[in-house]
Amino acid sequence: MNEPIAEAFVDAFPQAQYHTPAQCLTLTHQPLPKRSGTILIATGGTSDMPVAEEAAVTADFMGNHVEKHYDIGVAGLNRLLAKLPSLRQAQVIIAVAGMEGALPSVIAGLVDKPIIAVPTSVGYGAHFEGLASLLGMLNSCGSGVTVVNIDNGFGAAFAANRINRTLNP
Repeated sequence: MNEPIAEAFVDAFPQAQYHTPAQCLTLTHQPLPKRSGTILIATGGTSDMPVAEEAAVTADFMGNHVEKHYDIGVAGLNRLLAKLPSLRQAQVIIAVAGMEGALPSVIAGLVDKPIIAVPTSVGYGAHFEGLASLLGMLNSCGSGVTVVNIDNGFGAAFAANRINRTLNP
């Protein structure tokens, strides 16, 4: 959603909120109570943040605790390993990455949690508008990885919400 449309909507509905990084709008009469369990959102790089923010806003809106760790991709494995305690405590992990889409596979090898992989259409090199990371994630050797479509932060958060809601009614 572009900002002029969002601003017009917020003018018409003052209780609405536009989330700039996520490029999405929420309208809440009364926020949902937070259920236990955390949905952790991780990105490979900073260019993956808009899609990750869409997932974060959606998961939060649906009543989940959300934890975010951005720019912890496999190019600097030490950054990912530093977040391992948080990754292991989360109920569900949403891994957002472009390039070759390796982040979900690596996380799957380190934790025993459900992982929802989100390929992104950004990055450098031959990413083919997200197709390279999508195919990499679909071919993951990591068990427990489910893949949503390119740039589908909303779909990943919706699925993570269902998993968390099942584990924490």
